Amino acid sequence: MDARTANASARVGAGHATGVVLVAASAAFFALAGIFTRSIAAGPWTIACWRGLVGAAIIAAYVLWRARGPGMWAALRLGRRAWALAIVSAASSIAFITAFKLTYVANVTIIYATVPFMAAGLERLVLGENASRSTIVAAAVSLAGVAIMMVGGIGTGSLAGNLMAVLMTFGCALYMVMIRKFIDAPVVWTGAVAAFLLFLVGLIVSDPVHVTGRDAALMCAFGASFAAAVIL
Repeated sequence: MDARTANASARVGAGHATGVVLVAASAAFFALAGIFTRSIAAGPWTIACWRGLVGAAIIAAYVLWRARGPGMWAALRLGRRAWALAIVSAASSIAFITAFKLTYVANVTIIYATVPFMAAGLERLVLGENASRSTIVAAAVSLAGVAIMMVGGIGTGSLAGNLMAVLMTFGCALYMVMIRKFIDAPVVWTGAVAAFLLFLVGLIVSDPVHVTGRDAALMCAFGASFAAAVIL
């Protein structure tokens, strides 16, 4: 192996290690969503409104900082693909928050754990990529577990929350596949747009101003946590 090949391999290895750390850090911030949602007395749309405003502002500031210089505004232009990503992301986010309000955090977490398998199925349909046999078996076992949870929720207050969690998981899986399909879309910027869309809708359908100071502080922290997860 010559020096050039060795240096290239070292850069790839360092990049992979950095990616792993960033994904783990992002997951840690995303994991706070259930805690924040259950700790806030306000309704789902009020939470989405506040989180959307704070999250959109932070993500937008980061994107503008990264894109500063000539051609900045061209980099921020959204096409149809980016708008589709933003809409799917926004719909998944409100389903996510609503699920935490209606069922146990553990239920949402377990259902969400099936998202890689849903993504693999959608990837097969959309991109034509084959899943391995082990992935198919794991998907079947996971989906069977979710089905058992859904049956157990019939007649209880958690069924609606479980359904919202399934909807959220499907939306996240679709979002992942769309990112792979639309490789030229500005993904982080669409995260800011999606958050701002939730802010606008929440402003219309809820009363975000009349909240307690404690809820306001928690929702601002939720927005900052969401922005950190998206950026990472």
